[in-house]
Amino acid sequence: MFEEIIYEVENGRARITLNRPDKLNALTMKMQAEMAEALWQADNDRAVHCVIIKGAGRGFSAGYDLSGSAAVPVSRLDAETDDKRGARSVDDDIWQLERAQRYRMSIFDMHKPVIAQVHGPCVAGGTDIALLCDIVIIADDATVSFPAGRNLGALPNQMWLYNVGPQWTKRLMLTGDSITGTEAAQLGFALKSVPADRLEAEVEGLASRMALIDADILAANKRAVNLGMELMGARTMQRLAVENDVRGHQAASAHAFVRQVGEMGLRQALKDRDAPFGDGRARVNGPEVRDTDGRLIED
Repeated sequence: MFEEIIYEVENGRARITLNRPDKLNALTMKMQAEMAEALWQADNDRAVHCVIIKGAGRGFSAGYDLSGSAAVPVSRLDAETDDKRGARSVDDDIWQLERAQRYRMSIFDMHKPVIAQVHGPCVAGGTDIALLCDIVIIADDATVSFPAGRNLGALPNQMWLYNVGPQWTKRLMLTGDSITGTEAAQLGFALKSVPADRLEAEVEGLASRMALIDADILAANKRAVNLGMELMGARTMQRLAVENDVRGHQAASAHAFVRQVGEMGLRQALKDRDAPFGDGRARVNGPEVRDTDGRLIED
């Protein structure tokens, strides 16, 4: 049924595996649509009490696929000329981003709880997926970042604020710097971090405990918390995040990035963007002292 995810049901849980390991599970529109379909399928299955979302291969997700037809649109007047929406206007851009966001919001809107099992890189759109989940468990050595905020736009989902708080959200969004899984748990991005070789056992153990609970009770308790977050504006904030991202797409740096991708390729454009940031790391505890290459100096 699915081409870019793996879906399986076993022992009271559904597992959704993002399955483009050769692309570090970069999120295409197709993958997001398949994920949403699998989530609603799990929500409709009485044998399922909870869902686990994880990534195949060496990481959770490298973020949104910026290559070819999967690219996040940047509004431009010389775009597609057929009768379908492309990215010719601001409203086209908003429409495209809202379509993708509806797929992702299935995680938040479905009744049953969803656990994110995060290892390796969890970048940009990968963080959007993880933070919409009800619980995030992350490997100590994972890396979390949203480097697209350096030049391409803003976050098309904004759950950082509700999990991490305003100051660390700003610190990471305003620079695109990364944190480790251990630091992510300390800041509230994740419930906890564990050694990488214990990650799967930790997630499966939690899923096994949820499988002991009536699925209707699980749904009632999830809904109570999520409704509380909605009263704090969380769902409205996601819609506003899309429009704010489109505002970011109007920046000169975003247009310059798109042109550079066309001229030099995505790999070189990303390399040029990130090179001035050295190792691209933030330090959660203690002062940030860097060498001349911008790399953190260990205490």
